[in-house]
Amino acid sequence: MDSTDASLSLFLLGDVMPARGIDQILPHPGDPRLYEDYVHDARDYVALAELRCGPIERPVDFAYVWGDALVELKRRHPQVRLVNLETAVTRHGRPEPKGINYRMTPENFPFLRAAGINCCTLANNHVLDWGEIGLRDTLDAFTAHGMPWAGAGLDRAGAEAPAVMMLPGGRRLLVFAFGLADSGIPTWWAAGPHQTGVARLDDLSPRSLAHVVDLIHAARHAGDRVLVSLHWGANWSFAVPTEQRTFAHGLIEQAGVDLIHGHSSHHIKGIEVHRGRLILYGCGDRLNDYEGIEGHSAFRGDLGLLYFVHLHGDGRLQSLEMVPTRLQRLRIERAEGVDRRWLYDSLTRECALFGCSVHSQADGAFALGWPP
Repeated sequence: MDSTDASLSLFLLGDVMPARGIDQILPHPGDPRLYEDYVHDARDYVALAELRCGPIERPVDFAYVWGDALVELKRRHPQVRLVNLETAVTRHGRPEPKGINYRMTPENFPFLRAAGINCCTLANNHVLDWGEIGLRDTLDAFTAHGMPWAGAGLDRAGAEAPAVMMLPGGRRLLVFAFGLADSGIPTWWAAGPHQTGVARLDDLSPRSLAHVVDLIHAARHAGDRVLVSLHWGANWSFAVPTEQRTFAHGLIEQAGVDLIHGHSSHHIKGIEVHRGRLILYGCGDRLNDYEGIEGHSAFRGDLGLLYFVHLHGDGRLQSLEMVPTRLQRLRIERAEGVDRRWLYDSLTRECALFGCSVHSQADGAFALGWPP
């Protein structure tokens, strides 16, 4: 099999948060009660979105929230469709004392299938919002729907195990997922030898790197491609800390990781190509119910990208195309005009810090350029 036959296409998003307002407009809304300081009913988030963008008919179908993303997915047919699902999937449990608690009803799980999503990462700071019962329900929902996941489990071994995606020709993609303390994951959420939880790293130290490298070496077979998904860093900052860059480079150099999928920031961040391997430092939020909430306007959290990645058979980056989008009426739409320009200018500025460039294509998407 030559490198063309063994190429791999992926669709990647950052944080997908189908809780609160989005859960309320889907076909099976759950209990709208919230335990936040200022908002006590999830339907209020729908009302805020409607005040800004106009009425939203309810219930919507499962495909509604994906909007224009479905057109791009149909046109491009990526083999792997991966998102960071940042919510518990449960009707049960008790809210963790953390101020914001996300949950989606299990009956709304098919919204993921509406976009053909075939793998999710769960190592984030909301998957345990409804405690151990909520996480067990979440894992049960994934099992019931035959959906692979990575980053959470009934014990540490399960949480740190990769999702195994079978590819044509008997090849495999291993998806590992880890969450960092600086993304807001509490210490007690870490999975233990006999403790349900997430694959949590205390820091990005050489010790943490060595641990992840060992896990990859133990699971990898000859010919496997490897993706590492990392929920790291603050919600609002374009800066990429030196320790993140060092850690990402270490994964590529020491474990042969082919693609690093970073998220946690509520906005897009810069992109790097190191030794031919793609590093997405922050993919931003792509589905949430933040419309109508004021603050952090300089970061334009309502704008974001759909990431379409092609890898050569040996894992080197072949191409990265990014479709500019905005969130409106709790769904993904193409970004046009000044919104598209903001995304282009911001992405160009941030990618230049890593020696990469951004080019507009005839179809309105952006293409990444990188040094040889």
